Amino acid sequence: MFEITKTTLISDILEHAPQAMPAFQSIGMHCMGCALASGETLEEACYAHGVNPDQFLADLNAYLASYAE
Repeated sequence: MFEITKTTLISDILEHAPQAMPAFQSIGMHCMGCALASGETLEEACYAHGVNPDQFLADLNAYLASYAE
């Protein structure tokens, strides 16, 4: 499985786990195709949207794990 960390680029996450899109959208990250998202890390995106990156990372990994089941 693709490992996601706080330094993983959003574009890489969506390339390897496109099913993650709703998790990003649920916290207000709707511009996943914009130029900023392609070079932004998960941590940077979380800070830009006022979201705790550690909590979002945990939630995202749990979401993806449940999606795979």
